[in-house]
Amino acid sequence: MTMEALIALLIAHGPAVLAILLMIVLAAFLSGSETALTAVSRTRLHTLDVQGEARAGVVDRLIERRDRVIGALLLGSNLVRVLATSVATGLFLSAFGAPGVAYATIAMTILLVVFADVLPRSWANAAPERFAVGVARPVRVVVAVVGPLSSLINAMVRAIMQAFGFKLSREAPMLTAHEELRGAVDFLHREGAVVKADRDRVSGVLDLDELEVSDIMVHRMAMRALNADDPPAVNVKAVLDSPYTRMPVWRGAADNIIGVLHAKDLLRALAEPDAQADTVDIVKIAQKPWYVPDATNLANQLSAFLRRKSHFAIVVDEYGEVRGLVTLEDILEEIVGDIADEHDPDVRGVYPQADGSLVVDGGVPIRDLNRALDWSLPDGEATTIAGLVIHESRTIPDERQAFTFYGKRFIVMKRVKNRITKLRIRPAGDTPAS
Repeated sequence: MTMEALIALLIAHGPAVLAILLMIVLAAFLSGSETALTAVSRTRLHTLDVQGEARAGVVDRLIERRDRVIGALLLGSNLVRVLATSVATGLFLSAFGAPGVAYATIAMTILLVVFADVLPRSWANAAPERFAVGVARPVRVVVAVVGPLSSLINAMVRAIMQAFGFKLSREAPMLTAHEELRGAVDFLHREGAVVKADRDRVSGVLDLDELEVSDIMVHRMAMRALNADDPPAVNVKAVLDSPYTRMPVWRGAADNIIGVLHAKDLLRALAEPDAQADTVDIVKIAQKPWYVPDATNLANQLSAFLRRKSHFAIVVDEYGEVRGLVTLEDILEEIVGDIADEHDPDVRGVYPQADGSLVVDGGVPIRDLNRALDWSLPDGEATTIAGLVIHESRTIPDERQAFTFYGKRFIVMKRVKNRITKLRIRPAGDTPAS
């Protein structure tokens, strides 16, 4: 067929050709809208809404029922494509006879893929919020018209699935806000748009609801406390030598906490006229201890610290026995990492070795190792690295005993009674130099 004949054919069937073009445009609109409403960020929509973009609110209401909207758009897109292909097939059959079916298939595949799929989806992916805002009101009309039919089809699908023993929930499971935010930050970190430190801070905030006070507390075995029965000068020296501003005061037994001494209160007492270090009564100036359950989650404990304007609490178990202490700084360090000052010890319990291994104190928290070294050791069953080794080995290991799990080789270097106090950690594939 010559070009003149083809042009004459298109002119003769002008209404059909115009209908095909309009349906391709409509299919492009539906495909782009579906992509934009899937990729749109509700946070950016909120920003646009605050800036006065009224259509952003329309988009936000649409994606509250994202499953219904996407179903309606997909159904409408399929209907339009089928109709466009049917009209084109009839047109080509009348012009070319039986081979027209093949010609129509090739032509419509190219047109629909290029102009109704790749082009609009690429545009929508490049600027999802702007695209979604632009199509918000037309999409609302499409959903109102096609939505009931989409719901009917969904009901039929559920009935068929149930007949084969599969039960689908009526609402698709959605990510929680925390999960969505965490996933977005992890993705941006992998893409290089968010540095590790910022990712860790955001994750620390999101983890507060999942962690308990017992996960971050200073265990009573590591607590630095004052004995009320010691000579006053001894306790004054202990406070001045300590890197901490608050210290528990006990009497009779180490877990019988009768007060908490603040270094500032001690200095005020020593500044009084005629005050002497060997006469000051630390019990009188100590503050009343505040006890909190070890199962309190960190978000609630942080709120309690802020509400009480307090920085220090004694942690007790369900039987009222002292387990340790927790401070406001401990919780903040879960968000921002270690907060070190000039009085903090330089060594945090992790000692890099020349052979690439690490010597680690048994009491180092797993979360601190994961954060500092970008590891992913589990901390659900144990809080410290020694606890992890004991949990995984199901025994109290002997010195020089080694275990391999989670891609690491753990070698027990020192054990005191039933406590692992020092470990060597290296990648599982590494072998020590001979």
